[in-house]
Amino acid sequence: MPKVYFNRFQNGKIDSKRRKILKICLILIIAVAVMIFIVKSINPIIDEICMDESKKKATLISNSQATEVMSRYSYDDVVTIYRDSNDNISMLKSNIITINEITSDVAIKIQEEFEKNRESKVYVKFRKFDGKQNIFRIRT
Repeated sequence: MPKVYFNRFQNGKIDSKRRKILKICLILIIAVAVMIFIVKSINPIIDEICMDESKKKATLISNSQATEVMSRYSYDDVVTIYRDSNDNISMLKSNIITINEITSDVAIKIQEEFEKNRESKVYVKFRKFDGKQNIFRIRT
């Protein structure tokens, strides 16, 4: 720790009590400054990891709900195939009403699942900060 010199009092000596208080204050200021620096440097990393985890959860929920809704429909419900006299496909006609129902059902199901999982937590593992190794290790 650097030496700190103070103005001397009448008898030429500094009160030892006052010196201890000033040293403690200096240590606390340095500790708070270091803590603020560390928190500011780690926050973007934590935010990015949490965003990735949230995207994973959203993808899983949307895929499972879309699969669930689509299991009630077949290809013939969505598209009508018209054939000519030679049994060649002459036209495909999409059933817009069924497609709109599927779209709205998927959106509603996804929203319902998000409402159920509103209180779910995202856990961040410390090993994700460093791509290869854990930051904290216990050696035995």
